Amino acid sequence: MKNVQMIKVKGTQSSPDGEENIIELTTEGSFYKKNNNYYIVYDESELSGMEGSTTRLKIEGDKKVYMKRFGTASVDFKFEKDKKYEANYMTAHGVLTINVLTKDLDIEINEETKKGSIEISYDLKMTGGIETFNKLEVELM
Repeated sequence: MKNVQMIKVKGTQSSPDGEENIIELTTEGSFYKKNNNYYIVYDESELSGMEGSTTRLKIEGDKKVYMKRFGTASVDFKFEKDKKYEANYMTAHGVLTINVLTKDLDIEINEETKKGSIEISYDLKMTGGIETFNKLEVELM
């Protein structure tokens, strides 16, 4: 069963020179459990720069999070502490190859109250040598 839920998403991106970019979004989405995994689904907005895209987080236990974004921008990321994964990020301007190294992953979900949070800290390296440190915080309200 899919439950409509308020979801707060905060993304922080820091460059090696210390410049920081923060995007915060509070939106309606859904939270549900299927095949022993939790799912959080929400639509991106103009604020995130990905209007027309939907993001789905699949939480496997307390060790893995898969992020699938589809629509105007699409990508599949896998977050697992101390592991590196490569993904192709499809945008209106072309395809970027991205390497993601998850530094920290904290998942706290309470199925009964439908509340919880996910915090993911990761390094991201894009085609062209662009590197950033990122933190994604998702809160089920």
